[in-house]
Amino acid sequence: MGLTYQRVLLKLSGEALMGNLAYGIDPAVVQSIAQEITDIVAEGVQTAIVVGGGNIFRGVKGAAAGMDRATADYIGMIATVMNAMTLQDALEQNGVPTRVLTAIEMQEVAEPYIRRRAIRHLEKGRVVIFGAGSGNPFFTTDTTAALRAAEINAEVVFKATKVDGVYDADPTTNPNARRFQSLTYGHVLTQDLRVMDTTAIALCKDNNIPIIVFDLSVPGNIRRAVMGEAIGTIVGGSCEIS
Repeated sequence: MGLTYQRVLLKLSGEALMGNLAYGIDPAVVQSIAQEITDIVAEGVQTAIVVGGGNIFRGVKGAAAGMDRATADYIGMIATVMNAMTLQDALEQNGVPTRVLTAIEMQEVAEPYIRRRAIRHLEKGRVVIFGAGSGNPFFTTDTTAALRAAEINAEVVFKATKVDGVYDADPTTNPNARRFQSLTYGHVLTQDLRVMDTTAIALCKDNNIPIIVFDLSVPGNIRRAVMGEAIGTIVGGSCEIS
């Protein structure tokens, strides 16, 4: 089976990196994710990544605890850079050239985000990891993923999560929850299905970028998604609700 997608944006939550730990980073999980990414890069897939920081610090929780929201969000952005550098190290140990580009300048450890530079890295076969979110407080890394996907002309956003798709109810509490195979952007927005935040969904809708939601914990799922196999849930403009 050939590649369905040539240039992809992979959205990883910070929580995905901590495995079964209460917080922080599980090196074994990071190595496993890096190997899956290594496999698709070897197939010739141009791969960009946006990683969250919730395993270290989440701005919304900081604000809820009394911190200034903008300050809390900036701390969360710095946490995403820590995760990006960790993932970069794991990829480069696999021999995959990787660049971390940050929306907040940190010249000693990463390159500043410049759209054309990011695209050039991808064209040269380097994995690009976007750190520090969009550089603005009050915006999520989901929104950053949609924004960067549009900027680099990615063909798809892969949202790798802890569940195997989008459900009409919480499958952890409702045994009768039904998983959707496909959804329209409009249905996701009107039904508040929380695939990604509304700004991210709107950005993908406006730029006709499909979103595929799948379970990261299943080995080989990233490659299956790249190959166009029917895993998880696909959200798109031409999708029917099923």
